[in-house]
Amino acid sequence: MTVRLAAVSRLLAVPALAVSLAGCGIRATEVPTNFGPAPSRVQCSLAEPDVSTRAARGLPVQVFLLCGSSLVTVDRTVRVPDGAADSERRMLVAQGLLDQLAETPSPAEKEAGYSTDVRGGITVGGPLKGDPEETLRLSTAPDSLTSYALAQIVCTFSDSAAAEGDGSVVLGGPGPESPRRYACTDEVRARPGSTEPPSKDVAGE
Repeated sequence: MTVRLAAVSRLLAVPALAVSLAGCGIRATEVPTNFGPAPSRVQCSLAEPDVSTRAARGLPVQVFLLCGSSLVTVDRTVRVPDGAADSERRMLVAQGLLDQLAETPSPAEKEAGYSTDVRGGITVGGPLKGDPEETLRLSTAPDSLTSYALAQIVCTFSDSAAAEGDGSVVLGGPGPESPRRYACTDEVRARPGSTEPPSKDVAGE
């Protein structure tokens, strides 16, 4: 008799448990729920250098690409002929950096979350009359670039042989407007979309 009462009690407990779960907003089910894979996270790092990067021959450089909401450096190479004069070498490095910034990220870089906002076709030239000697004149005016693209270019140039090595770069556009000295700061690298590189007119220097 005691055994039968215990069995009945267990049977009565099952509907009671279902009612309790329903009251808590939990739907009772006998089939495991599949919630799908966990959302992927942007890594912003490459497991190993790309084969194309390893195989390329030239001057090792670093360019700033976008990853998430910040700027991250990646390794690249630019071709500079042996024996090039310093002024020519500087222009070749600057143009090579621009070309690398405009290049579509490799499949491995895309998978790691990298992208670029610099568009192809931008060229760079030397100073106009009255410009500081270190001026780089872009075929697209700096103020017409997106904040992301400007940050990429400024931070890449200022950290390269195309600049004077003081963490800044003097940029101008194709017109007669006075060039400006741009700086790559921690804030720009962390938030290139909302923080433009600080700049000042070189005429006052």
